[in-house]
Amino acid sequence: MDVLFTSPLGRAAALVALLALTTLGWYLASRRAGRMRPAGRLTSPARPVFDLAAVGAPERAPATFVQFSSAVCSPCRHVARVLTALSAADDDVAHIELDAALHPDLVRTYGVLRTPTVLLVGADGTIHGRATGAMTAAQAREALATLHLSEPHEPAAP
Repeated sequence: MDVLFTSPLGRAAALVALLALTTLGWYLASRRAGRMRPAGRLTSPARPVFDLAAVGAPERAPATFVQFSSAVCSPCRHVARVLTALSAADDDVAHIELDAALHPDLVRTYGVLRTPTVLLVGADGTIHGRATGAMTAAQAREALATLHLSEPHEPAAP
């Protein structure tokens, strides 16, 4: 093993391999950014219904984007602009932005590991999907289209 790293060629090969692995990791992570996926399993055993009124959602729209953001998150501002514009253009869509630092209980409950994280919530509080990372307007519209086509993820009975 020492022979590999002591020769200049061995060091160059190790550096190229490390760069290739890093690039592959970045590529795989960036492909998932902003894509809405089914809500999946949340951290709490009985999946709670998201209480939109408790977080100050202005109305019971058929679809609400709940965005978890942080103050130092640059993609959060972009996602907020995209979702605000979408909700302004469509009366059936609402958007609410929550500071993850001010809502640690919701962050734990909904398994928010990074910002921005966006939950797509139905009028009854059912979580239909989640996305992490920067989201485009096309990805948000695609998520709304699947909301009307897919069955909601029902909360588990306590």
